[in-house]
Parts: sequence; structure tokens; C-alpha cells
Amino acid sequence: MGTMPVLLETDLPGFKPLARGKVRDIYDLGDRLLIVATDRISAFDYVLPTGIPDKGRVLTQLSIFWFDFLRDVVPVHFLTANVDEYPEPLPQYREQLEGRSMLVRRARMLPVECVVRGYLAGSGWKDYLRTGAVCGIPLPPGLRESDKLPEPIFTPATKAQTGHDENISMEDVVALVGAELAERLRDLSLRIYRKAADYAESRGIIIADTKFEFGLINGELVLADEVLTPDSSRFWPRESYRPGGPQPSYDKQYVRDYLEAIGWNKQPPAPALPPEVAEKTAGKYREAYRKLTGKDL
Repeated sequence: MGTMPVLLETDLPGFKPLARGKVRDIYDLGDRLLIVATDRISAFDYVLPTGIPDKGRVLTQLSIFWFDFLRDVVPVHFLTANVDEYPEPLPQYREQLEGRSMLVRRARMLPVECVVRGYLAGSGWKDYLRTGAVCGIPLPPGLRESDKLPEPIFTPATKAQTGHDENISMEDVVALVGAELAERLRDLSLRIYRKAADYAESRGIIIADTKFEFGLINGELVLADEVLTPDSSRFWPRESYRPGGPQPSYDKQYVRDYLEAIGWNKQPPAPALPPEVAEKTAGKYREAYRKLTGKDL
């Protein structure tokens, strides 16, 4: 499949969105949800008016790939992405749904972003420079930006509806969900990260850090939302990895660089992107998908 028209918002007559996030439109189907990944892109906490071609399809297809890959590690909420299996009349809206939507079991989502870091980057690097630790977890002195950590670390955050997520301590997670569930979240997040990172490295991609979301279905802990995508993870090309500074990555780097270059004050309205910036960004998303799955969209 080649590039399809950009989809910025779904319109499914007869269905009212339960929520529209920065990227996803979610529809309530009772004990199931329909999640549609649009081509919207956000930067510096604002959704831009320009979409990224194929972005929603990459996020959906990559999440489905990982859900399948991780089934022996953790139960997942994913049911099907076959539009013909969706309840009527949804198959009529195939043009909006094909390749970018999934039917999932409805879960009671836990109020914790389960972040795992395997490398020192982003806010973790800033934290380390300031405190010698990341989110209160002490690290050896003398580490460089983008260095691999001695062991992956669990650095949870709260889910912010607007603005940035806030880093929290393990004690805070215990206060939110209880000691037993907090430990399961930490252990499971680290286990998933290690398995995925080993696989990704064999495909030429370093997963520097990522975040997982979990929910409960009839008391069972399940992996939900999106998994190990360029939107929820920092993917670096292995062949160009050089610790000691920032790394090129498979995400919205071109978008951020462009917005910094034009001097946008990071206040609304967010500016539109030139077609070449949108297409270059789309190319990075597609490349990550191709490397990890061995398939083209």
C-alpha cells in the first residue's frame, strides 16, 4: 500500500466519540472500544494543523505487531483489526478505519504511565545532570548523554490530560494502586521492555525508553493503548549510535526541529508544517515499522 490521504479526524455517523486524544479517536461500543489512530501530530503539547501521511497506520500496525509478540508475557486488550469483524454498521466506514483502527476489550485503565528507560536521554539526562539520579534512582557517576544504563529502570509518571506527564516515585504508585499491583506493574514493564529491546536491537533499532499503559479487565492486568511505537518510545538507529550527545531518532524530531527553527513561541495557534517536513517525518515512522516488522505498510 502506498501513501493514503491524511486523516485528521474521524466522522462515523451514528457513533459519538467517547474521547478525542492528541492522536486517537475512541468510540464506545459497550464492553468493547473502537480505537482509531488519526494522522494528527502534536509537538510541545499542541496538536498541529498538518497531518503526517501514514502515521496512524504505522502506530496501529506496530501496536498490533507488539501485542502479538508479547502475548506470552502479558494478556492484551486487542481483539481484531479486521473491519469485516466490526459490529454493523462500522464496516461501511472502511475508508476511515482500514489499517488504522482496532477493536479492543474495554479495560479500567490504571492512572500510571509505566515508563522504562534503558538509556540516559531526554528528561532523564537533565535529571541526572542535576541530581546524579533519574527520578530518584541513583546512577553511577560519569555517565554521558545517551549512555546505556547498567540496568533498565522503572520511572513511572502520572497521566496528564493536558500538558506534560509528571514523574512520580514508586511510593506514589503504591499510593495510587496498592503495593501488590505497583510491584506487578514495575516487574511486568521491565520484563516487556527487555524482551522488546532485545528483539528491536536484532532489527537495528535501539529502544532508549518507552512507556506502557495497563488496565484491569475482570481483575486481570492487561497491556493496553499503544505499545512500543515512535510516539510512545524513543527509537534510535543502532548503526549510528554514538553516546556522548543526542541521537537521531525515528519520531517527530524533524517537526520539533522545524518549529524551533521558525521561532514558534509554543503558544496557540500551532503553525502548519511545510509538505517536505511532514513527508520526512512520515518517512521516519515508515522506516521504523519496516525495520521492526520486516514489512512495508
